[in-house]
Amino acid sequence: MIPMIYIGIYQQGKDRLIGACDENLLGKQYKEGKFHLDIDKKFYGTKKITKGSLKKYLKDATIANLVGETCIKIAINMDLIDQSNVIYIQGIPHAQMVRML
Repeated sequence: MIPMIYIGIYQQGKDRLIGACDENLLGKQYKEGKFHLDIDKKFYGTKKITKGSLKKYLKDATIANLVGETCIKIAINMDLIDQSNVIYIQGIPHAQMVRML
């Protein structure tokens, strides 16, 4: 089975924000200590894409909010985030990226 990703895309002027999560995480909530992760369809979208498509969206994104092993691995491999900046909430990886233009 090919892992799919859900994505929400938001444009504000020159900034493009994407929220992306692994398919199996959409609609779930995780809480650990002071961290609460709500992987809501309203933000992470209902559009399903492939790993290759996520790479294209990440190239154009100025801000990204990523959840899940697949999404995080892609961003790390693209040198957009560093593994040391990934947090885990109940074992679920989460990271954010901001590109300064």
